[in-house]
Amino acid sequence: MSYQEYKNKIVQFYKNNRRVPGYVEIMKLVSFKSKNAVYKLINKMVDEGIFSKDSRGKLTPLHPFGEVALLGLVEAGIPTTAEQESLDTVSLDEFLVDTSKDSYMLRVKGDSMIDAHIKEGDYVLVERRQHAKDGEIVIADVDGGWTMKYYRCLKNGRPCSPYLQPANELFSDIHPENDLQIAAVVKAVVRKY
Repeated sequence: MSYQEYKNKIVQFYKNNRRVPGYVEIMKLVSFKSKNAVYKLINKMVDEGIFSKDSRGKLTPLHPFGEVALLGLVEAGIPTTAEQESLDTVSLDEFLVDTSKDSYMLRVKGDSMIDAHIKEGDYVLVERRQHAKDGEIVIADVDGGWTMKYYRCLKNGRPCSPYLQPANELFSDIHPENDLQIAAVVKAVVRKY
């Protein structure tokens, strides 16, 4: 195995577990027989600027993987002077995805959710779930056909038979004839310009 492959395994561990593995975990992860080999690998990653190491040997990612700089706020109302200020970093993984094994992306086709600001060509990040709360946007199988709509189970604050509601007045509510199965709940919309 090459250095790059070792590094990729450690980075993948970090992404999956949201923490840096310990020396014994790294030994198992990359199939090393000694802690000395792990020590040399870690020092190489420290020299490369991937990790920093404190006096006790604890590793911290210097540039956390999948993170971008959070520079400040932008006014969406009346224009004001803006100063760039490095506030922090935001991990896109942690910001968008709660549990990566249960999340996936879908590309949107159609315009029934346009008033929810979801249009054709957008991507939705969804989380696998079989249940939803009233008002959540879901991916559902209705009588054998797949769609994305608002999940509704209340009318005037009272429980009712679940149905799906579009976010476009040109479309009608969908009341299942036989079956309504929720497959996922929409967590984020991604649009590239």
